[in-house]
Amino acid sequence: MKLFATATLFTLAAARAFAATADEWRSRSIYQIITDRFALPQGSKVDPSACNPLDQTWCGGTWSSIRENLDYIQDMGFTAIWISPVHHNIEEHTAYGDAYHGYWIDDISKLNPRFGTPDDLKALVKELHRRDMYIMVDIVVNNVVATTTKPDFSKFFFKDAADYHPYCPVEYGNPESEQQCWMGDEKVALVDVNTESDKVVQAYSTWITDFVKEYDIDGLRIDAAKHVRKDFWPGFCGAAGVFCIGEVFGDSIDTAASYQGPLDSVLNFPMYSALREAFAVPGDLNMTGLVSVFDQSKKAFSDLGLLGNFLENHDLPRWSNFSSDPQSKWNAMTFNFMSDGIPIVYYGQEQDFVGIHDPVNREPLWPSGYNKTGTVEVAAKLNQIRNHLIDKSDWLTQKAEIISYSKESLFLAKGYVITVLTNVGSPPANVSASMLNTGFQPYQQMIDIFTCKPIIVGSHGSLYIDYFKGGKPTVLVPEPYIRGTKICSSSDGTANALESKGRANGATRRFGTPRFFSSFVPETLLGLGALFAFLVWDGGKMMLL
Repeated sequence: MKLFATATLFTLAAARAFAATADEWRSRSIYQIITDRFALPQGSKVDPSACNPLDQTWCGGTWSSIRENLDYIQDMGFTAIWISPVHHNIEEHTAYGDAYHGYWIDDISKLNPRFGTPDDLKALVKELHRRDMYIMVDIVVNNVVATTTKPDFSKFFFKDAADYHPYCPVEYGNPESEQQCWMGDEKVALVDVNTESDKVVQAYSTWITDFVKEYDIDGLRIDAAKHVRKDFWPGFCGAAGVFCIGEVFGDSIDTAASYQGPLDSVLNFPMYSALREAFAVPGDLNMTGLVSVFDQSKKAFSDLGLLGNFLENHDLPRWSNFSSDPQSKWNAMTFNFMSDGIPIVYYGQEQDFVGIHDPVNREPLWPSGYNKTGTVEVAAKLNQIRNHLIDKSDWLTQKAEIISYSKESLFLAKGYVITVLTNVGSPPANVSASMLNTGFQPYQQMIDIFTCKPIIVGSHGSLYIDYFKGGKPTVLVPEPYIRGTKICSSSDGTANALESKGRANGATRRFGTPRFFSSFVPETLLGLGALFAFLVWDGGKMMLL
């Protein structure tokens, strides 16, 4: 974490040396929660069927009900949660409903009693830490909220008009306007805090230091980070003494990357858009665009391993709303887990919710019955292999590389793991993904962690995946990496080959010059098997794979 705070703030931050650092967050996977919508408390008398997102009002979720249902999250393998803002919101019913989501802050010095007591929040944090899980809290610094553009400032934490920028409607796309003017509208105005004021800066620093210390918070998600001047964030996050990840909404890689430094990290909106364009069915299926964003990001960001990878959040349409094919989501999810970055899953994504936008993308989770859907199983398997690789090898610190791609498929390498993704969708397709020179030695045995079936590396380090049964993602791990684990119980052996945190025995990989070939394989060749599926021309020689 980069600290640019004053000596006083540095001392305060150092007092929390036990707090979770950016490097410690790097290894985590995050389950995002809107507190009001995740679970009803035990013994609640609220009608479970009464929560209609279109009503835009409270449904009854609390910090205690999150604590009571942590098994659901941990059973999927997540190692951290991100909860919606915990501080006091306006009580008025507005033209856009009530402040059930927690983002309409009026006083940061108080918690929101709608979600519980201070002891309830502390109990949630304590239980998470008992489970070796982290908590990230959403923080709103840029603004407070009023139902008029001429608010009574005495109701807010900062009580003087000089503590706020004068009213002007924000002009999106104009950075100065975005940082000086008010978001929202005249019905619900987001009153822009004057973060240039020394008084405001000092008050914010003192407040965040005390809040993090009092509730033992591990990380902060910063709402509307790009609407605050960049040089505010180092001192603020230094005072917090914990990992800070910011919302920098938009597709610009350069804009997002400019905030990594002032903040530890940002949510990876450019990659979200690229994944949507590459995998959504129906959609553009633009795999080239995804590769371009990936390559540009490697040059622009200082540390891709800290970026927040996501497919959904509370401001965006559900993936299953614009993409009807479950395999499209599973392939995109697999990219987020097996590439560089911190994977984030928004509650309900695993239940295949379909809300198109705010407020219908903020559905209550309990009507789902917390069922074990196909997406739940995919998330659990991805967390299982990712957590295992992090615990038993240096996989996390290896840089992800796209080593080959076509319009239908993509080969992603990270350490000794190769992930093969496709956008062909669920229906059977006469398409395959194949490449030479994967870097693996010929005849090594790889295990697909989703099917637990072996795939043998062909001559010249070649790999071949067919989609005659549909386009499922494939994550290939050298067999010794998972020998003796529960990842694939059929894997032979009992010894854990990665106990030394080094390279697995028998798993050798050397990068050559990868080349993609033959996206389409005649169906008549199927009977020859994966290793002897087709002929390719290589350097003037005909090779049988």
